[in-house]
Formats: sequence, C-alpha cells, structure tokens
Amino acid sequence: MAIKEGLRPGGRSARVQESIHSAVRALLQEQDRACVTVPQIAARAGVTPSTIYRRWGDLSALLADVALARMRPDSEPANTGSLRGDVRAWAEQYLDEMSSEPGRNMMRDVQSSATPGYCVKIIGGQLQTILDRYPDQPRPSVDRLINMVVAPTVFRILFAAQALEVEELHRLIDIALSQ
Repeated sequence: MAIKEGLRPGGRSARVQESIHSAVRALLQEQDRACVTVPQIAARAGVTPSTIYRRWGDLSALLADVALARMRPDSEPANTGSLRGDVRAWAEQYLDEMSSEPGRNMMRDVQSSATPGYCVKIIGGQLQTILDRYPDQPRPSVDRLINMVVAPTVFRILFAAQALEVEELHRLIDIALSQ
C-alpha cells in the first residue's frame, strides 16, 4: 500500500503519524526488529492496530516510512571550503551512518518500500547543494557522484562482508571529480 501524501502539517493526522513513528523508533531501540509487531506499536502510540493498517497496510510499509523520515537531512552538508572537501565530508558521514547496524536496517527498510527514487532524490539534493557552492569550478553531475561514489558505497554496505574503506572512498571521489 502506498503511503498517503498531502496530509495537513500539524493536524490530527500528523500528530498520530508522529506518535506512531516515535513508538516504532522506541521499540526498535528496546528489542530486536523481528519481535516488533503492529499491536505493540499501536499500544505504545495509543492508537488501534487498524489505524496503522489503514494508513500503511502492513508492518514493512510502516518500517519503510519511519526509515524514509529518518533519511531526511537535518541540515545542509558541511562546508569545508572546497568541492573535494565537501564531497569527502559528506561521503564519510554517509558511509559512517549507513554502515552502522541501524543504517543497514534503515537501507533495507527503504529498499522494501514502495517509494522508488526517494533515496536518489534526498542524496541528489544534498550533493547538488554541495555542487552549487562551487559554480566557477569544473564539477561532475549529481548522477556521476551517485554512480561512482554512492552506489559502490551502498553495494558494499548491503552485500559485502565489510563496508568500503575510507581510503577507497577517497579514491572513488577523486575519480568522480576528475573531468
């Protein structure tokens, strides 16, 4: 089931959604995700399970929605004063956050969501912010950075025994920034 868009900010629906999201985050901190159930979430949030099923359809869609909400950036990417420095700072932070156990779980939840392209939109927006800081410099496209830096990072996090090493991440950034 698709997550409903266009809810009034600050309305009852937004308050219920935040209560449910908070309940999910709290339960995931307290216990293994395999043990979390819709009735537990509903009880913690003070709603009925039917409220959750009506809005999200099932537990995996709810977990994906919570993960997507967590992926929205709180602030602009760091400004180090250089394109290379900004991309490195952003990529190192992304690698660190996403290679953690919560980060891996978040990526798996998002991967199973019915919102294709959402991650590319968020990451692309952050990278575009960095690129826009340096309009007078030769710079790659957002797609090049995603293909050459983000994609290998995500692949290694999800499918390899260990995440990408920072030195290799820097090499990929250097290749992506070369024209």
